[in-house]
Amino acid sequence: GPMATSAATSSFPSYLFPPPASRRSGARPARAAAEGVMDVVSEAELREKGFMGMRKTKLVCTVGPACMDALPALARGGMGVARVNLCHGGRDWHRAAMREVRRLNDEEGFCVSLMVDTEGSQLLVADHGGAASVKAEDCSEWLFTSKKTDKAHPITMHVNFDKFSEGILVGDELVIDGGMATFQVTEKIGSDLRCKCTDPGLLLPRAKLSFWRDGKLVERNFGLPTLSTKDWADIEFGITEGVDCIALSFVKDANDIKSLKTYLSRRSLEHIKIFAKIESLESLKNLKGIVEASDGVMVARGDLGVQVPLEQIPAIQEAIVELCRNLNKPVIVASQLLESMVEYPTPTRAEVADVSEAVRQYADAIMLSAESAIGAFPEKALSVLRAASERMESWSREENMQRHLPQYQLAIALPDRISEQICTSAVEMGILFSCANSIISNLFHSSKNSPAVLYSMQQTTLPWTPSSFTQSMATWRRSCHATDPTLPSSRSPMTPTRERA
Repeated sequence: GPMATSAATSSFPSYLFPPPASRRSGARPARAAAEGVMDVVSEAELREKGFMGMRKTKLVCTVGPACMDALPALARGGMGVARVNLCHGGRDWHRAAMREVRRLNDEEGFCVSLMVDTEGSQLLVADHGGAASVKAEDCSEWLFTSKKTDKAHPITMHVNFDKFSEGILVGDELVIDGGMATFQVTEKIGSDLRCKCTDPGLLLPRAKLSFWRDGKLVERNFGLPTLSTKDWADIEFGITEGVDCIALSFVKDANDIKSLKTYLSRRSLEHIKIFAKIESLESLKNLKGIVEASDGVMVARGDLGVQVPLEQIPAIQEAIVELCRNLNKPVIVASQLLESMVEYPTPTRAEVADVSEAVRQYADAIMLSAESAIGAFPEKALSVLRAASERMESWSREENMQRHLPQYQLAIALPDRISEQICTSAVEMGILFSCANSIISNLFHSSKNSPAVLYSMQQTTLPWTPSSFTQSMATWRRSCHATDPTLPSSRSPMTPTRERA
């Protein structure tokens, strides 16, 4: 009943980021538990809550300079997936990070999966070769060009694509990183654009560009491939290093996923899962086909916010998560979950609410990006993520929120669909008629763990353990623990009882 609706959330531990065979066995040594706080469930908690009490939301951490030495602590703290962003750093650094994760799995007994994230083809400000950031002052004049020069100019920004100005008109807005700084196009000089800063801010290396006209994104098809030459080289590198998942950036349609899957299949690498990153208008237009073709989805809210008005992001996120649950595909909610913890040791209350909302929507995983890669407090950020997800899952179970979810179709074969529909109907009716001994059982499902209460004119034999009997009613519960609760003697014999398993 209610358990069926949670299948998309609770049935993906092995499918979501499956570890290779070399890392599927082994226990964490006792010394690992002594070194820090382990994200484990005690025997007492298992006896009290059962496996329903275990955290189901997976935690993904982006590996970067800030957490390279803290990887053992992150693994102990609940990191289930280590994400290596191939947009930043070089081959040697990426290789060292992946091998450290594999060492933890082999020597410490952890089971942390490896995910690589491709760069994709996108319009970027090239590395300006000077300071880490450049300040754009109000009303200052800037030149955006694709021409390369030997030295940096203080008012010139280099763009990584030659035809970036095609289709752009004087008066259009050029937005940096979704609003970090805004310019207005004042003149077109060949393929270059002269712009005036209308909203001052910082220009970072590899900042993303977008053009807006009359409040709408200027959509242009540059013909850029989803997988560039660099991306294919990065994928080969990841395969060599034994990655478990590939996050494909700027997916346009299902064909992008299918082409990569075909490539992996020809090399007998079907075990590598492909996660489609939803981060552009094109991916939103072809969302269902992309989800169906991929092994999972990542809601990349940072890049998506560059092309979509910010106020639409929450509704889009919820729609994507719901579609993934409907199609039985795992989904990761990513980007800026705890952004303030890049600099501060505690998150804002709004950020905690954002994390909790993603868990409430039954996202299969939530991800740290800059918080763990370059942040000052990667371990604290992970602990906040873990605590918020555990508390929301606990509250959801207590309030039995899953009973309000629609019944999703998970079966594919016709016989399975028939069986699934019968079970769904039985849950909705709440009544089960049994031919044996004319038993009528009333299925009380006020909570997911509540047992069925059986009414019968005579004591019958069932493969369940009776907890207690009254004159003409038997209350049964599946025996999960060594002790059985008993009914108060003052209870009316015909009053139905409900007991929590």
